[in-house]
Amino acid sequence: MRTDGASIDVNGGFYTVSEAARLLGIGNGQKITRWLQPTRSGRNPVVIRDYPKIGRENELSFLDLIEIKFVEHFRTAHISMQALRVAAQNARERLGVSHPFATGSVKFQSDRKRVFLETAEETGDRELLDLMTRQIVMYEMIERTFVEDLEFDASGFARIWRPAATLAPNVIVSPAFAFGRPVISKRRVPTQTLFESWKAQDHRDADVAEWFAVGVDDVKEAVRFELRQAH
Repeated sequence: MRTDGASIDVNGGFYTVSEAARLLGIGNGQKITRWLQPTRSGRNPVVIRDYPKIGRENELSFLDLIEIKFVEHFRTAHISMQALRVAAQNARERLGVSHPFATGSVKFQSDRKRVFLETAEETGDRELLDLMTRQIVMYEMIERTFVEDLEFDASGFARIWRPAATLAPNVIVSPAFAFGRPVISKRRVPTQTLFESWKAQDHRDADVAEWFAVGVDDVKEAVRFELRQAH
């Protein structure tokens, strides 16, 4: 998926850092930017982007987005940034994939568990070591929670994400549709398109539904999702 030069393969999805922060509910895009940068000591970023940097921008692919989702998920479980950075590098090397945190097969989860344990021992991260040795059930629960709103392809990599599974279960994000923009799953119409049309038509759900050949419930779901994104 990685490209050379200044071109970008938008078939892999395309997101700015601010778009990624909004989709993931991360209030500060600067946090994501830090995760995309190497350390002062020269250690690799926790997430190595698919796309080359153009100017000052850090454009992201869909798999980059899912890896950032993973990092944020484990940060909320109080896993240190140092441990995640080391685990990411170890996982890339030992699992032989560029996006080890965007995987969901049983094999990858099992292998990733070993990587985390080895990382805890390597870094002396007591909290991570406890999670991997004394609270293995807690680790497995964190892993399951991470993948519950994702669907994976035959190779084990994330392919579809439901960013608001409870609020808007039919809204999906996938590089296969609309360059990775959120869409209504049935007709693949971008939620933003439905939302902007809804605003332009004085909130008349039925009119928008007829124009785009979707259900009224689809329009309402797209509106709920976009209103949440706006806040």
